[in-house]
Order: sequence, then C-alpha cells, then structure tokens
Amino acid sequence: MAADPKYETLSRPEIRVLPSPFELFHAAADDFIAQAVAKNGKFSVALSGGSTPKSLYSRLATEKRNAVPWDKVYFFFGDERNVPPDNPESNYRMAHEVMFSKVPVSADHIFRMRGEDDAEQAASAYEKNLGSFFGLKPGEFPRFDLIFLGMGPDGHTASLFPDSAALNETRRLVAGNWVEKFKTHRITLTFPVLNNAACVTFLTSGPDKAPMVHEVLENPAANLPCQRVHPVNGRLIWMMDQGAASQLSR
Repeated sequence: MAADPKYETLSRPEIRVLPSPFELFHAAADDFIAQAVAKNGKFSVALSGGSTPKSLYSRLATEKRNAVPWDKVYFFFGDERNVPPDNPESNYRMAHEVMFSKVPVSADHIFRMRGEDDAEQAASAYEKNLGSFFGLKPGEFPRFDLIFLGMGPDGHTASLFPDSAALNETRRLVAGNWVEKFKTHRITLTFPVLNNAACVTFLTSGPDKAPMVHEVLENPAANLPCQRVHPVNGRLIWMMDQGAASQLSR
C-alpha cells in the first residue's frame, strides 16, 4: 500500500509503562498474540534484534507457545548485521535460537535478510521478497501488521543511525546502510516502510535507557532517528518498564 502524502494521519504515541521487565515482556507477548489472533488471514510481523526483544521471543516460545497462531504468522526482520546467519551478532540467529527452533513455525514463514551477502545485494533481494509477499506494484510500500523496534543509546532504530545515508531514503524499501560508528554496513527497512505499518511497537527496558527515552519522547528538537517513526494511519506504541520511563515528566 502506498502512503498518500495528501492524506496523512500521523500517529500519536501510546505510552505504556509496566512496573518491571517481567511484566513488560508479558504485556508485549499478550499484545502480539491479540493482534495475530484478531487478524483474518496472514499476519505479518517484522522483528528487531537486541537483548530486549530476545526476552519477548523467549516468552512467546515457552509459556505463550500454545496461544500463538503460528500457522498464520509470517516473520520478517527490521534489520540485520552484515554477517552470516550462524554469527553470534546475527539477529536471525538470535531469533532462531530463542524462538523459531522451539515452535511449530514453517520455514517458509520466515524471511531472513541474507547478511552473508553484499549489503546492497541483500537489500535488493529483500525488497523482492517483500514485493512478492505483499503483492506490491511499483512505488508501493508494504503494510506490515506489526513492526517491533528497539532504541539504541544514540537514538537509532532498526539500522537507521544518526547521520547515515538511509535516513534520507524515500523510495527504497530496504537499504544497505553504511554505519560509520561501527565501520560496517547494515541491512535495514527504511522509514517509508516503518511508517506504513498498521502498528509499530518500541520496546525499551532498564534505567540506562531512561535518558534517551526522555529525549525521544519529550524533546522534539533532538532530531533523532527514533523520532521519525510515525506510522501513517497506524498505531505507534512505546512499551517500557519503570526503569526506562523514570525520566519522563508525564
């Protein structure tokens, strides 16, 4: 679905603060399941990497395992490091180890980014996967049912880092983005894709995230990548524990 700039209803963030990490991941798992169960037909979700979603995926694979309609969920990734799938840094490897390998999900329901390939080639290949799955016409963007995102200490999300070229991408679905901070390429969904989702959920946990949560949500002038995520005609949810929310004024 292409976003029409003449009709944009930018989302206002729904901020949910849970008392502890345990309750945060419990609530995130329940929200994921509720959305998946309510959807008629295929349910598409893009996963994020990092330690915070790892706890969510583990919860889905264990105590929530029987509640997830695995047969209609299709898993994609918001970004990937430029490494093979067996590398410890791979987002796919993390998701496979803690969730995919433990649940009855079909291999053809999992769309990984080929981090072992040249980043631009991997980005182009992933664009083709998205185009085929969502039945896109030229110029259209996919509409994910749900995208999970994290937030880095510099305000980046997915692999959209401050001052990186992909921040300015308006046509591509996926970019091979050079990240100067780490002297490497990353493969990432672009803002047009993130902002065309039906629902985007940021997960943040821990007091170390509190200063950046405050900047993103209460300092509009900060000009951080996270602040550019505002789904058009979709929901934007920030779910965090009390530690991450400790510097918010509201």
